[in-house]
Amino acid sequence: MNPTENINHDAVLRARVALLGSGTLPVRQQVAAYRVLVRVSPLAYLPPLALALFAYSRQEFAHRPAIALALRAESVAAARRMCALEPERSQLLLTALVHYGEQLALMDRPGELAAVEAETAELVASGGGLVSVRWDISGV
Repeated sequence: MNPTENINHDAVLRARVALLGSGTLPVRQQVAAYRVLVRVSPLAYLPPLALALFAYSRQEFAHRPAIALALRAESVAAARRMCALEPERSQLLLTALVHYGEQLALMDRPGELAAVEAETAELVASGGGLVSVRWDISGV
């Protein structure tokens, strides 16, 4: 089976036109476009998808923590996929993990936060990140 058989070429064209159009595209539409385009060109669109998902979680769903968490989890998944394709792009994964960890801390989910902290520390130790991160929301 040809991998392009399952791709809706009209959707790909609409997504590209939306991103290239004049004016600023709302983050919701950016996420939708990147989700389509990542299927045809993951190396080009996984990084902007990961960043747009974080922005979407903050801008549109700050008042709905469960949805914000799901969007940040999707951002981490996109960053992991990018890191698997290009291991030297681990800074994207570190950034996504930090944002995901922030949301877990805000939602008081220490078990999951510990796992994110461990993954972050492992990434930093392997040379994939610049600093270690610890979440403290006592002043929030």
